[in-house]
Amino acid sequence: MLAQDTPLLSGSVAFVTNTTGGDTTYIPLIQPLAAVPLGDHFLVESRALVLEDFTPNSTGYDHSHFAALTYLQGDYIATPHLTVVGGSFLLPFQTYNERLTPVWIGNFQDEPLSAPIGLMAGGVGLGGQLRGSLFSGAHSSFSYSAWFSARSGNEQFNSERSSGGRASVYFPEQRLELGASYGRLLQGKQGNYAGGHLWWESKDAGFRLRSEATRGEHAYGYWLEADYRPFHDQTEGISFVRRFEPLFRMSQTFRIDNLASDGVPGQNTQRADFGLDYNLPHNTRILTSYSRQFSPGGDVNIWETGMVYRFLMPAWKGHQR
Repeated sequence: MLAQDTPLLSGSVAFVTNTTGGDTTYIPLIQPLAAVPLGDHFLVESRALVLEDFTPNSTGYDHSHFAALTYLQGDYIATPHLTVVGGSFLLPFQTYNERLTPVWIGNFQDEPLSAPIGLMAGGVGLGGQLRGSLFSGAHSSFSYSAWFSARSGNEQFNSERSSGGRASVYFPEQRLELGASYGRLLQGKQGNYAGGHLWWESKDAGFRLRSEATRGEHAYGYWLEADYRPFHDQTEGISFVRRFEPLFRMSQTFRIDNLASDGVPGQNTQRADFGLDYNLPHNTRILTSYSRQFSPGGDVNIWETGMVYRFLMPAWKGHQR
């Protein structure tokens, strides 16, 4: 068999556009991910983002460049129920930050309005985590994660002093996951953040529902996303039909005060997103969406398109063990 210590390179190459109020921004990007096993118990993993941004101005377009590591962490698999994580990591608060931010996974190009609530330092911590599964059975499983992050002003590894965690239970027969998260900012004007999530996937119909509700010190909100992709036997062999994926997402934020932003708009805001993705062969997706955002400061239409290619390959040819 192939050795399990062969590093893997994954990620995506994408070209996306955003048209807001009649102005269109063009963004080509690459988001690579590396996973490097070191023996049977250690793993080093990292994700980066490199993009070019072309934004319209009065005479043409402004151009900016961005390149940075999203995270860089080491994992020690201590037992089947415990993994110790150290380094720069995505905060395990709610689900969007860890699960849906890769451009090759998310159905929409941008995040829901309420997603930033509770994500200190942009959702990245510098410190340690304990995570794993307390138990996993035929009828249910329970997973957990807990973190502590130190304060860092480093340009590449910026973070705030914080702690928190997430716990969730999954029922495989119902394909239902329920979870709760808690986070606390431990520097400056300290604050508490709490939330819950619900994910459900139908067994026979190809329908998925994902949602979160979060409350912070200065704002609270929710998002709910649904998508549908027909199974093979529901389209009677018409392959191009089952490649379509209609989407809907609703998100809303409410201000408690304006002492700090919590990463969300300064006024009560709601947004409805309608999307239609097309899943091409060879890990390629076409993303399209229309959004209407409502707020006291003015309503706006947002049109987004994109093409995303997902790649996955070993860094070099594995050897026989």
